[in-house]
Formats: sequence, C-alpha cells, structure tokens
Amino acid sequence: MALPEREGMDFDVVIVGAGPAGLAAAIRLKQLSAEKGEEVSVVVVEKGGEVGAHILSGAVVDPIGLDTLLPEWRNDPDRPLKTAVERDEFLFLTKNSGLTLPNAFFPKLMSNHGNFVGSLSNTVKWLGAQAEGLGVEIYPGFPASEVLYDDRGTVQGVATGDLGISRSGEPRDDFTRGMELRAKYTVFGEGARGSLTKTLIEKFQLNRNSDHQKYGLGVKELWQLAPDKFQPGLVQHTMGWPLPNKAGGGSWLYHFDDHLLSVGFVTHLNYENPTLSPFEEFQRFKTHPMIAETFEGAKRIGYGARAIMEGGWQSVPKLVFPGGCLVGDSAGFVNVPRIKGSHNAILSGIQAAEAIFDALAQGRQGDELTAYEQGWRDSPIGRDLKAVRNVKPLWSRYGTLVGVGLGGLDMWTNAIANASLFGTLGHGKPDHACLKPLSEVTPIVYPKPDGKLTFDRLSSVYLSNTNHEEDQPVHLKVKNLELQKTSEHDVFGGPSSRYCPAGVYEWVEDKAASDGVRFQINAQNCVHCKTCDIKDPNQNINWVTPEGPGGPNYTNL
Repeated sequence: MALPEREGMDFDVVIVGAGPAGLAAAIRLKQLSAEKGEEVSVVVVEKGGEVGAHILSGAVVDPIGLDTLLPEWRNDPDRPLKTAVERDEFLFLTKNSGLTLPNAFFPKLMSNHGNFVGSLSNTVKWLGAQAEGLGVEIYPGFPASEVLYDDRGTVQGVATGDLGISRSGEPRDDFTRGMELRAKYTVFGEGARGSLTKTLIEKFQLNRNSDHQKYGLGVKELWQLAPDKFQPGLVQHTMGWPLPNKAGGGSWLYHFDDHLLSVGFVTHLNYENPTLSPFEEFQRFKTHPMIAETFEGAKRIGYGARAIMEGGWQSVPKLVFPGGCLVGDSAGFVNVPRIKGSHNAILSGIQAAEAIFDALAQGRQGDELTAYEQGWRDSPIGRDLKAVRNVKPLWSRYGTLVGVGLGGLDMWTNAIANASLFGTLGHGKPDHACLKPLSEVTPIVYPKPDGKLTFDRLSSVYLSNTNHEEDQPVHLKVKNLELQKTSEHDVFGGPSSRYCPAGVYEWVEDKAASDGVRFQINAQNCVHCKTCDIKDPNQNINWVTPEGPGGPNYTNL
C-alpha cells in the first residue's frame, strides 16, 4: 500500500531530543535571537511522552553548564537542584568489608564540592519550561524516525514516525502519517547510541579519525529513606565488589531533596563473561554490609536504566556534517571518572547554538559548522575530557586494582603538569567483541531476590511506568534470526536475557521450534537503554524508535 505524502513544516533549526544538550541549544538560540534582534525559529522533537520522561542520570550536576546558560538559575524558587553536596566519600568494597579512601588521594577535578544533587529528569523539565518561555516549540511524543536529505546528501531535517501501524506492518484505522520538519540546520541530541545518530556517523564517516565508542550500562533505583538514615548532600561512590577485577564499574548513592536516595550501579559493557548480568550485580551490591544498612526502613519508589557513553576524548567523532551537528551524549561528552555528562551536554548545546546563529546571520545554511567542530577541544568540555582520557583504557587493560591506580596517577600528572605519562591510549576492542564463548567461562549464579532489598526485573520495570502500544511493529529489529540462534544462543549462551535490565529478551523452550528454543522479544518492557544494540556479540539487533510516546515515564530520576 502506497503511503500518502508527508506534510511538512519549515524552521531555521530543528533539534532532535529534549535533553540537556538539545534544550540548551534551543535556549541559547532564542537568547541570541533576542539579543541581536534577529528572529530564529526553533523546534524540538522528543520521543518521550513529556519532556524529561526518558531522562535518567545519577545525578550530581556540575553547575558550570547552567551557570553559563542561565546565570540567575539559583534565584528561581522552582529550580530543580536545591541540594548542594555536603560530604563526598569514595569506598572500595571487598566481599564482606571495605575501606573509605581519603579524599586527598584524588585530584581536585574529582571533588564534588560545589556541585548539586538532584533529578536530571526534573532538571530537564525545568529547562523545557525555560525554552518554551523564550518561544521554542517543543513536540513531545513525536520520535524522529528518519533523517531527511537533499539531492546532494545535505541533511535537511527529520521526519517523525508514522502512527497507527499494526504489528503486521499494515496501517490501522487510526493511521496518521508522520511529519517532515525541515531546517537550515538540524541538531541531534538523542543521547547515547541514538538511532539516527548511528546512521549519520556511518553515512558521513564521522568516526573515521576517532577511536570506537565505549559504553557502560547504568541501572538506577530511587528510594524514600527513613529519617534516621537520610544525610542531605551526602555523595558516595564505590568500586570493587561485586564485580570481578576484570569487569569494570561501580556505584553511586546520593541523598537529596525530601529524604530521597538515588542509588545506582554502572557496569562497563566490555565485560567478558556472557552470564554476567548488570541488573543482578546491582542487586547484589545493595546487600553489602557497608551499604545495606542505608536501606533499613526505606521504600523503593523508582527504577530505570540507560546506556552511558564512556569513550571520552579519543572517541568523540567529528561533530559536524552538511546541514547539522551532534551534541551532548550523541557526541560522547561524558566524563567517566567523574560520572558526569550533563554539564558538558549543556555546554555543547551552547557552543552549537552560537555556531548556528552566526551561520544564519551570515545567510548560510546546510554547510558544516566548522566553528563548533574546531572549538570544543579548547573549551571547558575539551579540558574536562582530556585530563581523564586514559582512565577508562587503563581500567579496561589492567583491571580495577591496577588500572584505577594507574588512572589516578595519570589524572594527577595531568592536573599538575598538564601532561600524561601514557600519551593518549586506545580503547582496544569494541564492547560487542569482548564476550567469550560460554564454554570458556564459569557461569555466574545469582541469588533469588528477597522483594525487600533485592528485586526482579519485572517488578522493577513496573516502577519505570514503561508502556508501549502493543499492536505496533517491534522496534527491536533482529537482522538475522538464524544467526541469533547459532551464535548468540549456541555459542554465547544467550547473553541478551542477562544484559537487558528490563526482561525484554528470553530464550523460551518451544517444542514447535526446529531446535527446541525460540527467541522471544517482549518489546513492551523496553526502557530504551539500548544495551542490546551495543552488546549483542554479532551486532545483530538494531534499536529504532517505537511508535509515538512509548517507553518509560520517569519521575524524579
């Protein structure tokens, strides 16, 4: 059936993703428009049902981005970040014990004093209100599903997804064609492993001169603490147990607002054992003697997960291409040792907006924003990332005990002498190529959840308020089902059922199947973390946007 032509709208700038980077770009464009008296039309499309619905982070926020974008933000009684960091602790855990490392061991850049603890989801909602107050149009619930190009291959905007397509691929009675949003410049701020960003990087070979990207999976819960356990402004990070030495990662515990605790666990996705489960490692972490007491008398009230960009300085691709640019997590601006990226996301949005505004003022459109590409490495973003560029490669190469020590030494030499003993190290293999066959590892057996401190995936997904229209095409595209069986299942033991933190993938016994097992995809559970797109050993799963506002609906996360 031939689909009708899309209707279209024209803007000066289209921004994909209402995250910190995209909203910062929108706000800065409107600020410049007001300052210079030159009208710039800006629209933001967001796949979440509302602004902030798909935003999840720790989050301890370095205020440099907000201070630059909205210098008076602290004077707003409705500001989302009200809890300042009061105490900063770093713990190294062994199976039954651990120790608190003196803060003097860490260079100044690792200190959290002067930062704020809060909900990044709420911060983004507040930024959305600021943007709309300046005249930015924001369309939540309309995921961008396609990049538009002209005959020369220049990006001309995006198209939003069609609505009302049945699971069989046929239009339903409520079918509505997507819209074309055309622009002089298009900004992509989709977050980690964005579905359109992937295609742009491939088409324009943006990573030709950079290392491949690295990732982690962050799994997070929100708890309401008992009054005697709550310590406002306490920030704790841990590494070590329960992960083995060769599997990198660590945790956070942040006390903020009204007796709330943000607790989460990051597992680097270059782990080797296919039976390792990042979700289960997080559940085990909470049972440690130095951690479990925090949860006495507490109640779990939220859950979510998302992939984290970990490649840093050497993995940032070229950011510009004809007609557009990448910002925020789409660019890979997370500082892994600091576990922070929102400040750099906001700064990148500002820098992209200023380059776009100057281009529009000169009557340009559809070209490369070279000022943005050439400027970021000498900006606060570049200085933030360059100083820590070897921490992740050293950790991956030598394991937690030795690698983190060497990474700390490297941060000190960068802080003192602005130089590194190691130069700039590469990352080794991409994450999907790191898994060993099941036959070469000792399977990990995890304890059953107790329903009080530790939980299963399905009860956790329930707290994420995740929902998808069931009668729609599955948005997790398996390219070759036979390969999934012969390799992902038969060689690697079906790691998709373990790396997914939402119970999306299952290998189900099925007598009707030729080999007695069937690959089942519970797409309605998907929290849009994109781990499958990253970790599948054959790169056989392609995550694309689902219909409409499907996915999680995070509150205070």
